[in-house]
Amino acid sequence: MPNYLVIVESPAKAKTIKKYLGKNYKVLASMGHLRDLPKSQMGVDIENNFEPKYITIRGKGELLSQLKKEAKNSDKVFLATDPDREGEAISWHLATVLNIDKNQKCRIVFNEITKPAIKNAIKSPRPIDQDLVNAQQARRILDRIVGYKLSPLLWRKVRKGLSAGRVQSVATRLICDREEEIESFVPQEYWSILAHLVDEKSGSSFEAKFYGMKKEKIELKSEEDVKSILSSLKDAQYVVTQIKKGQRSKAPAPPFITSTLQQEASRKLGFTSQRTMMAAQQLYEGVDIKGLGTVGLITYMRTDSTRISTEAQDAAREYIRRKYGSEYVPEEPRQYKSKKGAQDAHEAIRPTDISLEPMQVKDSLKPDQYKLYKLIWERFIASQMSSAVFDTLSVDIEANDYLFKASGSNVRFPGFMLLYVEGKDDADEEKEDRIPELVENQQLKLKKLEPKQHFTQPPPRYTEATLIKALEEKGIGRPSTYAPIITTIISRGYVEREKKQLKPTELGRIITDIMKEYFKDIVDVEFTANMEQQLDEVEEGNKEWVEVLRDFYEPFENTLKQAEAKIGPIEIQEEVSDEKCEKCGRNMVIKHGRYGKFLACPGFPECRNAKPLLENTGVNCPLCGGKIYIKKTKKGKKYYGCENNPKCEFMSWDEPVKEFCPQCGGILVKKTSGKNAVVRCFNKECNYERRLDE
Repeated sequence: MPNYLVIVESPAKAKTIKKYLGKNYKVLASMGHLRDLPKSQMGVDIENNFEPKYITIRGKGELLSQLKKEAKNSDKVFLATDPDREGEAISWHLATVLNIDKNQKCRIVFNEITKPAIKNAIKSPRPIDQDLVNAQQARRILDRIVGYKLSPLLWRKVRKGLSAGRVQSVATRLICDREEEIESFVPQEYWSILAHLVDEKSGSSFEAKFYGMKKEKIELKSEEDVKSILSSLKDAQYVVTQIKKGQRSKAPAPPFITSTLQQEASRKLGFTSQRTMMAAQQLYEGVDIKGLGTVGLITYMRTDSTRISTEAQDAAREYIRRKYGSEYVPEEPRQYKSKKGAQDAHEAIRPTDISLEPMQVKDSLKPDQYKLYKLIWERFIASQMSSAVFDTLSVDIEANDYLFKASGSNVRFPGFMLLYVEGKDDADEEKEDRIPELVENQQLKLKKLEPKQHFTQPPPRYTEATLIKALEEKGIGRPSTYAPIITTIISRGYVEREKKQLKPTELGRIITDIMKEYFKDIVDVEFTANMEQQLDEVEEGNKEWVEVLRDFYEPFENTLKQAEAKIGPIEIQEEVSDEKCEKCGRNMVIKHGRYGKFLACPGFPECRNAKPLLENTGVNCPLCGGKIYIKKTKKGKKYYGCENNPKCEFMSWDEPVKEFCPQCGGILVKKTSGKNAVVRCFNKECNYERRLDE
């Protein structure tokens, strides 16, 4: 019996695949890349057609020896890494080090880790796709050239330890540009008038908004405008002059692609893009499900296509018919159009088996895995359901010569909304009221007229969700890069999170200003989007990868020389804290490191004292009276601890609030559970609890 070796990236994936193959198959993991460019040097021979100098990654030598031994003892090796550029490159590196002919049919790909998908892949291996490999190599070398040429310049001119990246610099620029828009924004005053009206037949009240004259909309720009209208409306009769009834339908959102999954997980679950992709990777590679063993629960999670297989669509329609009834199944299967330039090789992100309902597998999943699986499962099922139908009502109400308008809607048929409604970035999105049954020429009773002053608002700062949306719309990055881009700009100290918003640091703004002045192309949105298109052309076999690099490098090298000559030393003012250095007494300064902000002594190198920068909650410890700080575990999870830890044992996962318990005098903490937030006593023996908004 022949022996076969299958190589994947991770042990979890290996375990899932092994379940579907026979005893004569051995499945091993490469643990990601085995070879890469060296860290100590650029590792690219620019003079020799950008030839990369790959080396075995430190610590992978033993694993490589094992794979070589197993490959030698196997009759055939199947390279089953992920179905994208990065996966193709890993397979290419494996073929190189294991002496496998890249033209032989050694590469297998699958969009989901299920028995039929694995069996079909084994039956139809193909040669390694060199165009895919070249696209990955071109991206890797481009990023290496920019990073290794620009970073030393920033070290010399600004500060040691700085670095610049090709796509990350554009993302940082977007955040800096938005901050400038916010700072330069001049609010404009405007007013509105709400009429609180009552239908005396039913006793129901509702609101109507001031529109203007009968045929002319009036903009209310000042309090004087409003006073004049209020004066004219004194003793006016409010009469219904027109009622328009109609219907509108709302279609469900398409199944997830990488960007929309990251956006929705940010909105609904509060996940960072990195956290989302980590949980999605685990769901794709396989999770131990009670009674079923290791199961890959979702399809491949790096995709920009909304395409769905006919089999998955048919299964979803049958499930909906059985669970909700035929009226919830649209007459024609739903087809969603992918955005222009989408790689259609993969399906959208969906469950591999829709019969595995979220509650059915909940006990087998970690909390993040369950939340994300539920989101993906519900979104996919909803995407195949009937549209929601609304009865709409718009009413014109005249008062003297002025016109007020009211509109509302009622759900006639919930359709997909029975299961899932897409989240919104704008929390203040207008909500429609319920309006009582009115008739034309009916007179209404006025309860009160409510004038309101408003000011136009600046554009909001980006959140992870809105930044990913902007990157995707502008053609910057690809599904696999959104999460690393955000992680990188935060870890470099160029951007920081303020609650959910992304705000540039002083350092980020200084670097962006340098880049805008001296390296316009690197931070130019259109230039970066065009570079992505060129990499796509390499992948499609329509462009030579060396040509792309050459076209980029020559102007970049000239710009680098000019910048070196023109940029003078730039000093960044360190933010001075109130914290005294316990070793030398100086006021410590706030610095940015790869893990965020920290405190350091300005006396470096004579004094090398440094410590974490902790945020004070303003609440004192109930055990020892010390300050309670916001801290993080080694895995980055936030908790609240006393400044005197470990001597003082106070620790809470819930945020302390600046109030004392009215029953026992202890401290109160805020406990959030879904949409319900409560304040309760930290003292376990005290039962005090109330809703946060009370």
